[in-house]
Amino acid sequence: MTPALKIMPLYKSVVCLLTCILISSYYLQAEVSLPNIFGDHMVLQREQDNPVWGKADAGEKVTVTIHDQTHSTVTSQAGTWQVELDPLPTGGPYVMTVAGKNVISFSDVLVGEVWFCSGQSNMQWSVANSYHAELEIASANYPAIRLISVPRVGTQEAQDDFEGSWTACSPNSVRNFSAVGFLFGKRLHSALGVPIGLINNAWGGSAVEAWIPRKTLEADARYEELLDSWDEKVSAYSDEIHASKVKEYDDWRAAGSPDPRKRQPSDFRVGQNRPANIFNGMLNPTVGYGMRGVIWYQGESNAGRAYQYRTLFPLLITTWRELWDQGNFPFYWVQLADFKAEQESPQDSDWAELREAQTMTLALPNTGQAVIIDAGEGRDIHPRDKHTIANRLARHALANEYGFELAAQSPRYTSMQIEDGSILLTFEHLSSGGLYTFDVTEPKGFAISGDDQHFVWAEAQIVGKNQVRVSSPEVQDPVAVRYAWADNPVANVQDRNGLPVTPFRTDDWPGITAGVLK
Repeated sequence: MTPALKIMPLYKSVVCLLTCILISSYYLQAEVSLPNIFGDHMVLQREQDNPVWGKADAGEKVTVTIHDQTHSTVTSQAGTWQVELDPLPTGGPYVMTVAGKNVISFSDVLVGEVWFCSGQSNMQWSVANSYHAELEIASANYPAIRLISVPRVGTQEAQDDFEGSWTACSPNSVRNFSAVGFLFGKRLHSALGVPIGLINNAWGGSAVEAWIPRKTLEADARYEELLDSWDEKVSAYSDEIHASKVKEYDDWRAAGSPDPRKRQPSDFRVGQNRPANIFNGMLNPTVGYGMRGVIWYQGESNAGRAYQYRTLFPLLITTWRELWDQGNFPFYWVQLADFKAEQESPQDSDWAELREAQTMTLALPNTGQAVIIDAGEGRDIHPRDKHTIANRLARHALANEYGFELAAQSPRYTSMQIEDGSILLTFEHLSSGGLYTFDVTEPKGFAISGDDQHFVWAEAQIVGKNQVRVSSPEVQDPVAVRYAWADNPVANVQDRNGLPVTPFRTDDWPGITAGVLK
C-alpha cells in the first residue's frame, strides 16, 4: 500500500470527527436555555407581569406557554431572549413550557409571593443554628413554601447563572436555609394562605459595596478613594502570593498548629468585600425575576465607615430598584443588634453611628426597619433569636403590603424642647398604649450633655403617651440627648407591642467614623 493510501483512512477519520464536533456544537448552540432561577417548583410573583429570559441561537423563535397564555419572541443577535408573562391566578401548580429548537418543561410551578433574603451572616444564618431549631425543622412541612439558595460567588465578571434549584420546604430542605428568611416567609404564608417563594442570596461578612455594580460606584466621586484603595490592593496581589500564603498555613497545620494561631488565608480578590463582587456573582443572575420585595440584614462589616453607609445603603436600594424596573418595591432591613461589652459611661460608638445611618435611610419611599436593640447577644455577633427578628420584618410586610392593621414601625424620636434644666422628647409611631418600659419602671438608656459635648447618664420619666423628660443634676444647661447610643446599650423603652424605641441622638456633632472612606 502506498503512503498516500495509508494516510487516507486516518484523514477520513479526522474529517468524520471534525464533522461530528461541528454538528454537536451546532445543536449545543441551538439549545434553548434559561438560568436556574427558573425551574421546577419555582414560585412566580402574583398580581404582576413576570419576565422570563434565557439564551438560544440568534434569530431563533422562542415560545413560552403557561396556563392559558402563550408568548413568543425572536432571539437577539447576542443570543438572548425575553418575554413577559401576564399576571397569573394565585395558586397552581402550573406547567411552564419553553420551546425553540428544543423544548424545556418546568412542572409544579406556583404563583404567590416572592421575597429576596439578602445581606451578610445574620441573614445567611441557618435554621439549624438558631433557637428552637429542632422544633422548627421537625415541623417544617410547608409544601407551598419554596426555597432556593444562590451559592456564594465573588467576581468582577458579571455572571448570568448560578448553581441552584428550587425545592419545597421540608425538614430536610429548611435545615441549612436562612433562618430569618424562612421564619419571615412562614409568617406570611400563615397570614396570607398563598404560596411563598424565598430566594436566599446572603454572604457572611460582606460589605455593602460588594452588592453594588462597579459602574454605579464609579459614577459617584464620593467612592473614588474606596475604589482606588481596592484597585491598589488587588494589583499588589497575585496567584503566587496567595499560593505562598496557603502553603504557609498548611505547613503550620502540619506542624500541629502551634501558637501564635493563624487564620486560613482567603483570596480577597474573589471575596465578599471587594466592590461589585457579590453583585456580579450572586445578584446579577437573578436581576429582574418577579418579586414582591427584599428583606435585608447587613451592616456589621461597614460599621467602621458608618458615615459612608449613609449614602452607600440608599444607593444600593435605589440601584436595585432601577435594575428590577418594578418601581419602588418594598425594602425592609434589620437594624444592628446590641453587641460587644456594655460600657459603664456613655461612649462614642461606630455601631451606634451605623444604626443612625440605617434609620436615615427610611427617608426612601416604601422602606422599613426592624429595630432589634433588645434581641442581640453581647458575646456573639450572631443573635440566635431569629424569631423576634423575622416577626418584626413580617410586621412591615403584613401592614404595608398586605393590608393588615397592626403596628410595624418602632417608636422614633421627632423633636425636643429644653425646659428648666431638662429636655422634653417627643416620639411618633406609637400604638394606642403609648410608651412603656420593659422589666423595670425607670426608663433606661438616656444620656444628656451640655455644650461641652460630655455625656452623662440621665434620669428619665415617661410623660403622657409619647413624651419622655430627661435631666441630670450634673448638667445644668442641657443641649443634647442620646438614647441607646452604644455598641451594646442598656435600654428598655418600647411600645405596648414590645417594639423598642429606635436608638437616636438629638445632636449632629461629628462622629468617630466621619471622614472614614475606605
